[in-house]
Amino acid sequence: MEFRHLTEAEVLQLQRQCCDAENWETVLVAPDFEPRRVNHCSFSGDVRLGSFRGEFKLAGGYVKQSGLSYVALHNVSVGNDCCIEHIHNYIANYVIGNHTFIQNVDVIAVTQLSSFGNGVEVAVLNETGGREVPISDKLSAHLAYIMALYRHRPELIARLHEITDFYSRKHSSSIGEIGDDVWIVNSGSITDVKIGDCCVIEGACRLNNGSINSTRLAPSKVGTGVICDDFIISSGSSVSDGTMLSRCFVGQACTLGHNYSASDSLFFCNCQGENGEACSIFAGPFTVTHHKSTLLIAGMFSFMNAGSGSNQSNHMYKLGPIHQGTLERGAKTTSDSYVLWPARVGAFSLVMGRHVNHSDTSCFPFSYLIEQNNTTYLVPGVNLRSVGTIRDARKWPRRDNRNDAVKLDFVNYNLLSPYTVQKMLKGMEMLHRLCRASGELSDEYSFQSAKIRNSSLKNGIRLYSIAVDKFLGNSIIKRLEGLVPESDDDIRQRLMPDTSIGQGEWVDVSGLIAPKTEIDALLDGVEAGTINRLKCINAEFQRMHENYYSYEWTWAYEKIASVYGIDMSQITAGDVKMIVERWKTSVVALDEMVYEDARKEFSLAAMTGFGADGTRVEKELDFEQVRGDFESNPFVVDVRNHIVAKTQLGDELLERLSGIL
Repeated sequence: MEFRHLTEAEVLQLQRQCCDAENWETVLVAPDFEPRRVNHCSFSGDVRLGSFRGEFKLAGGYVKQSGLSYVALHNVSVGNDCCIEHIHNYIANYVIGNHTFIQNVDVIAVTQLSSFGNGVEVAVLNETGGREVPISDKLSAHLAYIMALYRHRPELIARLHEITDFYSRKHSSSIGEIGDDVWIVNSGSITDVKIGDCCVIEGACRLNNGSINSTRLAPSKVGTGVICDDFIISSGSSVSDGTMLSRCFVGQACTLGHNYSASDSLFFCNCQGENGEACSIFAGPFTVTHHKSTLLIAGMFSFMNAGSGSNQSNHMYKLGPIHQGTLERGAKTTSDSYVLWPARVGAFSLVMGRHVNHSDTSCFPFSYLIEQNNTTYLVPGVNLRSVGTIRDARKWPRRDNRNDAVKLDFVNYNLLSPYTVQKMLKGMEMLHRLCRASGELSDEYSFQSAKIRNSSLKNGIRLYSIAVDKFLGNSIIKRLEGLVPESDDDIRQRLMPDTSIGQGEWVDVSGLIAPKTEIDALLDGVEAGTINRLKCINAEFQRMHENYYSYEWTWAYEKIASVYGIDMSQITAGDVKMIVERWKTSVVALDEMVYEDARKEFSLAAMTGFGADGTRVEKELDFEQVRGDFESNPFVVDVRNHIVAKTQLGDELLERLSGIL
């Protein structure tokens, strides 16, 4: 924008309107500047003023003209069509965008050379330090995971700190930014804070040393009573209603409210926190806690829902709060559950009761951990048949509220993946080993500090076997999609992997499921200095995410050979038929288990409290009016349709193979 000096007449008019300046020569204005819209103002340092011709339509139909009123500006540039009024102290060292509304604020200032929250070290997982993650505008869940957990590679950690420090220095300034179409009203002090386009700050108490990376596509909001110190809030997020944050990163499309309190914690995309408290947690994508009595502390979570009264302890009153724990993706806690760290809970597991024996059930995904008489009982695989597990898997993609064109986290929603299936295969091996070691007639088996009942062990093997058949069948059916083979060679050619990447172990890097070889290659590149920018690291994560299904097939190709004893170079249509038949059986079996689990929600016991003053018939009618009929329930209908659709899919492939069977 071009600026000009004020004319003598404009200076006189401003003075008549109760304005003063340290030096009118340092006050520059837009070519079409209108002095009549500026009154009761004080200017010092370098000041730039745009034109004030627009207006703001406020709630209730009230129209406010743009302009400046009752404000002191020091080293401030104001864009076109802004309204800034009733600033109790002053605004200093800011560039303010166009059409921004600022009213009734104590102070807005950059007080020093600031990185606006970039480079702040968050003592995640270990309250006493040792796993600090320096936050930045570009921080992803995956990079934070590596910085927190890969301390066994000190050269890597040093390099990553250097990269983040470089970014922080590059974006440090003694001048702050307030973007276009920003709304800041009825707030306290805002110091050393960078504010993006279309951000709404309404009633905040204190914001200090941070960034609110709001965008036009994904506006961010900071609401009443909020106190934030040393923070970064990403696009599309809402922090409101008395929330208090200290040394925290809030990822994209998160919601924190209702007096939530967090310190030294990381929240990545689509997290929700209300009423409770967090301390030194790593909240991966879709971590949710709603209840006032819930404390999450020193834990790593993702796709997690914390029941009311959920609690963990990282302190055994010896060397201090030095312990940590992990609930792998999809794990949930019931009301009043408790886990004494250190402990690790397998993916998509449910924790019930109080657990103090430091269990590690990471090789048993989809399990229940149940406490009985101070003993942890492990029920392997039982969550595979739970209607809640399937419902969760379906809701997460629908609840991804990120609208920003640039997404920081790359989220894989698959329940069955090389990550979980490799654990099930290992879990089956361990269950067989326990059975051989203790005998098939044992009532209970001991695994680390947990107990497994005989019936649970056998059922776990059965459920894991069904799930493995389903995953491998899914993979081969997808790979052969559209193929009408004329010979077994056509099948073998189609089944050949596109890449060797995907062999071996897979990892869940806080939402990103990828081969460990690819993660290691990225980290080697960082250590060698060939990957030396945050954007380059994020580009590598994006590449892994986009190539997931290609890598997944490479892994599945090897597992089909080992699980079914097939030489893949000599696979035949008959082998494929066998795999598809097993797949059909597994899909139908799991869906029928889920169907029966859903039926429990419509049992007579579930109707307790309905038809309070009536007969059983009235109870059932009342229940049906509120909850609907079982057979017409949308989820139940989906399950029935899924059985039909998958059966037809398998039959369709077998029909295409019929010419060479």
